[in-house]
Amino acid sequence: MKSFTGKLPLSVTTIIVCVFALAVILYAEDIRTLTRSSMFKLRSCSKQCTTTNISDPNTEDNLEDEEKPVFDPNKCSVTKGKWVFNSSARPLYSDRTCPYLDRQFECVKNGRPDSDYQHWEWKPDDCFLPRFDAKITLKKLRGKRIMFVGDSLQRGQWESFVCMIESHLPKEQKSMKRGRILSVFKAKEYNATVEFYWAPFLIESNSDEHIIGDPNKRILRVDAIAKHAKNWEGVDVLLFNTYVWWMSGLKIKSLWGSFSNGEEGFEELDAVTAYRIGLKTWANWVDSTVNSNKTRVFFTTMSPTHMRSADWHHKGGIRCYNETRPVLERGYWGSGSDKRLMKVVESIVQRMKVPVTFLNITQLSEHRIDGHTSVYTETHGKILTDEQKSNPKTYADCIHWCLPGVPDTWNQLLYSYL
Repeated sequence: MKSFTGKLPLSVTTIIVCVFALAVILYAEDIRTLTRSSMFKLRSCSKQCTTTNISDPNTEDNLEDEEKPVFDPNKCSVTKGKWVFNSSARPLYSDRTCPYLDRQFECVKNGRPDSDYQHWEWKPDDCFLPRFDAKITLKKLRGKRIMFVGDSLQRGQWESFVCMIESHLPKEQKSMKRGRILSVFKAKEYNATVEFYWAPFLIESNSDEHIIGDPNKRILRVDAIAKHAKNWEGVDVLLFNTYVWWMSGLKIKSLWGSFSNGEEGFEELDAVTAYRIGLKTWANWVDSTVNSNKTRVFFTTMSPTHMRSADWHHKGGIRCYNETRPVLERGYWGSGSDKRLMKVVESIVQRMKVPVTFLNITQLSEHRIDGHTSVYTETHGKILTDEQKSNPKTYADCIHWCLPGVPDTWNQLLYSYL
């Protein structure tokens, strides 16, 4: 048979070419379809993995923060929220870098072995609480005086505030003058002062200058405040607190009139009654003296104590000793905050002419059983010995706070108001 060596007819060639082209088109379409499907799945998985298979428990909170409005006290409650651990967050200072801390608050220097308490952040439910910015704070305080007035807890907040801004000032542009009653930090470049005035009851008492350790011997002049208040006049920002000194569990000796006639004639009042009379004396001074066009007035709410470990279901615990994590129970409230006194403050402030802003630190601080100085502190001016540290039932301080620590968050809140 003669082999076929000629060309295919044109019609056959055309058919083959068309079939081949159709196969290519169909193959390409399958590839595109498969690619689109794969990419869609990849994008969906990537988004899902970001929110559900997260390795860092704080990433979800950070994403939420970006979507929340910035804290506005008229729209957001700072009391509703949670503490979130952020290992990457670093305090703005340490007890080794800030030269203005009292040894009482220097927990790391005093031997505290853990540091997680420095890395918890308060996250309100409905808004974003901005981080403290020292440079912006200094600019807002230019040419002004800000004064913290109250007890040792208020002094701790003052020291925290000073430490959060002082590192942004050259050595020659800052100074500190410490006194028994009045202490003043100066930011010379900004012509600003950050001051602390010691007045644990706000009103006058026989324990103002020389502290009387025995509550039975303390006497309050519940209708007198002028000796202290003359030092508060003309200040641009005033922050007051008074709480823990009223909580002795005893009747409070209250006196009307002058100490110059001796300390006879006092009346023993229960804490709530004495507190109400004393706060009214303070409120009357504010209303009659403060120019609200020039001075802003804040009142820091109760700083809770943590004396009863049973409150947070740690029945075998000893006060706040050896606690290294906050109470994560939502809305936790222990026995260290007396709501009766909070209601007294609220009722009095509501009737004042001069507007007073509450720096509401109580609820968020209630959770922080881990933040107290505990046995890593001093007593009577001396660091606790190893023997004393081994007896936390007697020596653990569950009133004051380590610095850096919880008071930094109080100042973060204050920063949002300034």
